[in-house]
Amino acid sequence: MNVASAIAQSGLNAAQRRMDSSAHNIANVETSNFRREDVTQEEVAEGGVKANTRRASVPGEALAKDLVDQKSAGYAFDANLKVIQTEKKMMGRLLDEQA
Repeated sequence: MNVASAIAQSGLNAAQRRMDSSAHNIANVETSNFRREDVTQEEVAEGGVKANTRRASVPGEALAKDLVDQKSAGYAFDANLKVIQTEKKMMGRLLDEQA
């Protein structure tokens, strides 16, 4: 796997974690004393991102934020998937040229 694919893969993983966390929050919005999960992302020195999940310090819901997070995670997932697909097409064309 090359650098572009590795970076895109880390983006896919982070987007999936954000999607999972927001879905978990939405599913438990009516649960008493439920503490939301929040996902933060940080840059990795080698390239890409690392997603970290933490619990909110106080109970409460933020349904609007979770819905926006789901949409945003979906867009990020699609964008990173396009990077991987484009990289594969480019490698295929390069191999065709070499043949």
